[in-house]
Amino acid sequence: MNVIHIAVRELRATFNTTLGWLVLAGFLFISGFFWASSVSVYVISASDLVANPYAAQTMTLTDHLMAPFFGNTSVVLLMMTPALSMRLFSEELKQRTLELLLTSPVSTFEIVLGKFLGAFGFVFIMLACTGYGPAMLYYWGTPDTGAGLCGYLALLLTCSSILSMGMFFSAMTDNQVVALVWTFSSALALWILHWAGDGPDSFWGQLCMYSHVKDLWVGVVNVSDLVYFAAFIGFFLFATHQRVESHRWS
Repeated sequence: MNVIHIAVRELRATFNTTLGWLVLAGFLFISGFFWASSVSVYVISASDLVANPYAAQTMTLTDHLMAPFFGNTSVVLLMMTPALSMRLFSEELKQRTLELLLTSPVSTFEIVLGKFLGAFGFVFIMLACTGYGPAMLYYWGTPDTGAGLCGYLALLLTCSSILSMGMFFSAMTDNQVVALVWTFSSALALWILHWAGDGPDSFWGQLCMYSHVKDLWVGVVNVSDLVYFAAFIGFFLFATHQRVESHRWS
């Protein structure tokens, strides 16, 4: 129950700040722009293939509309998610309210997990607001439901990973801007890390976050990708727990 109370408290705190609403509005505006652009390109391309039935059959909604939308949205979340995680502990440290939280009858694990779930809840609401896209596809045609679910799973896993890493950096400093820069820089580095390798099977390719979401965008689920995100999130939640626990003895 303590975890739920902390999560609800964090979710309310995010909606009570101007930053939370700016992130939500900015995300919906940019993602909506990308969706409209993807639909426009798809319609034009489909019109050009009217005289070529064979090529038109290979033009699926998943490959030419949904996958680009999920890919573009992932990049937007890569830039916006650090703004949600930067205040989770930095604000507590700056206002010296973390001591009060640590002396309350809750464990460090409950504090870390509650804050993580609160931020995750806000991200879930953000993504739920983009549900008009799949709804429009079902009205116009018959999209691949599995691919759509996998695409949203990829977005949730990407955000969860960045949130967990951002929580750790937020617990390291009382300056929210510093936490934001550290999180965004690290997330961007992990996203383009495959550039340094010889391919997706290289060491850098396996460490790269992009390499583990691109298949999900088209509906392909690999166990190795799920293990990667589970290990990534678990590592940074554990690291955050250890950092917050150290404040009890400082």
